[in-house]
Amino acid sequence: MKQITTGTNTTGIATSPLDSKELIEAARAIPPSSPGSEADAAAVRTEYARGSGTVGSVPPPASLKGMVKAAGELLQGRPPALLIDKLGERLQFERSGTRLYEALIAKYDAEGGFEGGPSRADLEAIRDDELRHFDLLRRAMERLGADPTAMTPAADVIGLASSGVLAVAAEPRINFGQSLQALLVAELTDNDSWRMLIDLAVAYGQDDMAAEFRVAEQHEARHLELVRSWLSSRLALDARGAPTTTTPQRAA
Repeated sequence: MKQITTGTNTTGIATSPLDSKELIEAARAIPPSSPGSEADAAAVRTEYARGSGTVGSVPPPASLKGMVKAAGELLQGRPPALLIDKLGERLQFERSGTRLYEALIAKYDAEGGFEGGPSRADLEAIRDDELRHFDLLRRAMERLGADPTAMTPAADVIGLASSGVLAVAAEPRINFGQSLQALLVAELTDNDSWRMLIDLAVAYGQDDMAAEFRVAEQHEARHLELVRSWLSSRLALDARGAPTTTTPQRAA
């Protein structure tokens, strides 16, 4: 396991008091090279926000059969696009979650685990849960006549939001223990998002769908509990300066 150590980090100005003093004085004496102010920058951002389009749309059902199915499934007179959009969002996140755990498994194989941390089997089990949740959402969208391969607006947004989490897991300089922080971010988002999707399914009269989603929500609650315990164990080991590496348990 890669350890966090004290080293030759020179990113802070405290490492060179004389140079930092000159840097601060120069910043105060020399105005920015570009004209304008914070208010001007905010005005430009507002203008772009008002003039930009959307990140996409929800495609209509690809067939007449799909249109009939959607019309028959969606009750309460609510627009079907909203539910389909949020289903697409969760599907995208579960896809990303599967890839996130795959990346962590690779780091586990490279470094090993630590006392109180996950085993390879633990990571594989959650990875498989994420994949099953992806398939659950795919089937739910197909029952509504929607195309699960389409990138809906909410799916586009959550894909961009989760890209940083995936980047942490894929960055080789970030060790296995540090990468668990990315899992915490993902699992916290997953838990709240499943609750909101369940509420939306109930509002649309999709009680069977909501019941299936509650099972997935229970899985995600367990994932979050595990990730929290792993991070707490790692922090306790680091605080004691205790050895953290265990032998990787590779797949047979």
